[in-house]
Amino acid sequence: MTMNRRSFSRLVAFGASSATLASAFAAPQRKIKIGHTCITWGAFPKADARATIDASLKDISAEGFWSYETFPELLEQLDDAHELTPIMEKYGVPLRSGYITVNVIDPAQRKEGIDRVIRLSKVVQKYKGTFIVLAPNGVKRDTYNFQEHRSNIISSLNDYAKAVTDLGLRTGLHQHTGTAIETRDEVYAVMEAADTKHLKFAPDVGQLQKGGADAAKVVKDFLPILEHMHLKDYKGWEHYAGYCPLGMGQVDIVSVLDMAESTGRNPDVMVELDPSPNAPMTPLETVKTTKAYLEKLGYKFKS
Repeated sequence: MTMNRRSFSRLVAFGASSATLASAFAAPQRKIKIGHTCITWGAFPKADARATIDASLKDISAEGFWSYETFPELLEQLDDAHELTPIMEKYGVPLRSGYITVNVIDPAQRKEGIDRVIRLSKVVQKYKGTFIVLAPNGVKRDTYNFQEHRSNIISSLNDYAKAVTDLGLRTGLHQHTGTAIETRDEVYAVMEAADTKHLKFAPDVGQLQKGGADAAKVVKDFLPILEHMHLKDYKGWEHYAGYCPLGMGQVDIVSVLDMAESTGRNPDVMVELDPSPNAPMTPLETVKTTKAYLEKLGYKFKS
């Protein structure tokens, strides 16, 4: 199942043909039930777990999004305190996925990293989440040499992914700016060589755009193994780390969603917007703005 250059080329060609066929007809019927991540409310691993998850699920539920994603470290804190179930029952938003940052460049951290991934994945699984987002560790991009770490990156992601899928969960690579896998070429180099039996593609389309790629083109090329995505727009302004509510930026959101729908597999789609000091909108206002945009595209939300 490891993807060699020939099979990778066939995959890219298949993705391109799938996208071409999808665009040749009217927009696909909207079947994907879109969720939302929790970082807009400041829900990061070292945050106040109860306050941030409660605030997140309150707004996500109020606007009818179908599921949520967050850091398993927060779920673990709330689970240990026996507080997560009451919060989830209060708002009625199911967990879809957990976001785990893994070290992909230091072999000495591999065993500890796998143990951590298994522990956190089990927390996600306990609360009926089905997907683990694997994000690479941060690096100093101005001095970073991807080629020096390429083999470790690929082997580590294969190991992490197998540990997750052995639990019965799905997982995929989530590239990110400021990390060991940021650029278009780095993404292709990793996914061309990784074992895609276990490691699927779980991009952040806003991060792709910010990193200099054409996000829609990357999604098209990896469409056959696309199983999860962060749906994020980017316009490079001073707020939200350059991101913005959907429809206000440079990402071809319509094409991305059309392609996701065309697979017929209903991949996970999680709206995301980074938090921001002096933000021009409250988190709830950003959720409402994005929801209105998605409704115009034909998406339905819980009433």
